[in-house]
This record gives sequence, structure tokens and C-alpha cells, in this order.
Amino acid sequence: MLGKLDEIRSKAIDELSSIGDLRGLEDWRVRYLGKRSALTQALRVLAELPLEQRRGVGAVANEVKAILERSHRQKKEALKEKAYQQMEAAVKFEKIDVTLPGRPIPLGRLHPTTQVLRQICDIFLSMGFQVVEGPDVEWDYYNFEALNIPRDHPARDMFSTFWIDVETPSGELPMLLRTHTSPMQIRVMERTRPPVRVVVPGKIYRYEATDATHETMLYQIEGLAIDENITFLDLKGTLYEFARCLFGSQRKVRFRCDYFPFVEPGVEMAIDCFACGGSGCRLCGGSGWIEILGAGMVHPDVLRRVDYDPDIYTGFAFGMGVERIAMLTYGIEDIRLFYSNDLRFLRQF
Repeated sequence: MLGKLDEIRSKAIDELSSIGDLRGLEDWRVRYLGKRSALTQALRVLAELPLEQRRGVGAVANEVKAILERSHRQKKEALKEKAYQQMEAAVKFEKIDVTLPGRPIPLGRLHPTTQVLRQICDIFLSMGFQVVEGPDVEWDYYNFEALNIPRDHPARDMFSTFWIDVETPSGELPMLLRTHTSPMQIRVMERTRPPVRVVVPGKIYRYEATDATHETMLYQIEGLAIDENITFLDLKGTLYEFARCLFGSQRKVRFRCDYFPFVEPGVEMAIDCFACGGSGCRLCGGSGWIEILGAGMVHPDVLRRVDYDPDIYTGFAFGMGVERIAMLTYGIEDIRLFYSNDLRFLRQF
């Protein structure tokens, strides 16, 4: 029994000398001084020894326990002192100056397209329009049919379309990624009686090759106003005010006839080039004017389709590409920069 106690003491002291952290020291304490340690088990066996052996073995066992407890305390103090010295050295090395201001946290910012989109919506909100949104995946009926673009109509050639692979029993493809935000004209008028004044921001999709002025996904804002006695003069006044609010009070506006299936008459709206003042430059192609949107008076057939009487109600609609407005506002020459995820470009706005 005495030999076993001496073996426990020697083994414990040897292991203690190699311990380098407080976690290892705690494991050592449990292993040699805990309730299930070999030393504790040896002390419990004392009751089974004869009285004359019990005294001698008990004295040795208590001495071994005292040695291990003292060695544990000394090692713990040494490790604590070592940890404190390391921490003190680290503080001296870093030389923290608590009077310095905190490091600024980098903040995100809105994408330039989002900034321009919100600016446009705010302008029309100030004129009494409401902002509504619609689905990106649209029915052929809302995207084409209800807007005076029936199947096989030449106007469909204007739209390069992503069709959804969901066929009807007749083999037709009734769903697509919307090619413009104009379908919301029909959706809004189906559930709303005049007066109607809405703008519809959202993504649109075109199946076409990308270049400096074309993208497969871009943003568009559609506008619609329906009421009694709305005239072309109201359309011109609204868009003229929009151009002045967005591009500056000195801007000149030009309207020219254009074709859109769901309006009659249709017009394109342009502003005088702010780069050259109308004298002609590379930005405006030498014309002195920059086209920014298409518009027109809502076609009577479109009104009839939603049970609006065209003899009572008239209205106007317009649509513009948000990226195009952003390109004109910031002087950006390539639309692909908006969605190339280049932080060097995005951090400018």
C-alpha cells in the first residue's frame, strides 16, 4: 500500500511539471485530488486495514495528499502570474490609446438604380400619384392581349421575350417574364374605378444581346392617369413638371409623334441636352435632344376591355427606363456597369 501511494505521488508531480495552462491544471486536480482519484480510493481502503497498519498508511496518505494540494496551489499561482504577464505584454505592444476616436464602420448604400427610382417615384407622389407594384412573371393576356397587342400582331416584334415553359393543352405558352410594366395598367383598372393615378416601378426582362445600351434585365416605371376630361395637355404638363423636377428648372422639353399599341396618339418625350445646351454633341448624337420616355393617351379599346366607357373617361400613360435616366443623370456610358458588381463603380454614388 505504501508503494502505491509513493507511485501516485511521483506520477502526479511529474505530470504537474509539464502542465502549461489552467485548463490542464484543472484536469490534473480532478485526476489526482478528485472524488474518483486513485488517492481518494486509497484513503477509502484504510478502513479495511488492521489497526496497526492503518495508522502508518493513513499518515503517509495524508502527507501525499498535502503535498499534491500544495503543489497544485503553487502551480496555479505560477500559471496565473504567467497569464497576467502575457496580457500586460500584449497591452504594451498594442499601445491602445483610449482617447482616439473609434474606427468608422463601413456602411452600405443604395444602388444608383434604386436611388433614381425612388427619386422618380417621389416626384410623382408629390403630384398625387400612388406607387403600386406587380408580378415579374406575367400572363400573355396582361402583357400583350389586353394592351392591343394580339397574337401575330407586328408590334410583338418590338419585344424579345422570355417565355415560361408551361404549355396549355393547345400547345401555347401563356406565361412569360414581363417585357414592360404596362400590364399593371390593366390590373389596376380591373380592380379600380376612376379616378386612377398610379406609377408602377419594377423589373422587366428582354431576351436580347447585351451591349452598352441593352441589358436582359432592367427597371422601368410605368405611369397611368384615368379620369373624366383628361386631355393631352394634362399629359404634357405632368411630364414637363417631372422633367424640370428631375433634371432642373432650365430644361426644355420636346414631344414628337411615336407609336405604341396601347396609346393613341403616342409620343416620345425628349429634353434638351444638358451637356451641350442643344448645340449637338456625342451624348445627344448631334441632335441637341435626348429621348427619355414614351407616352400617349390611353387607347379607347384598352379602356373598353376593362369596362371603362371611353366616351366618359380618358387618360394618359407613360413609361421610362430607370437605368437610362440614371445614365443621363450621372453621365454613365455603359448600362452593363449597373449590374457587374464592381464596387469601384458603385461606391461613386
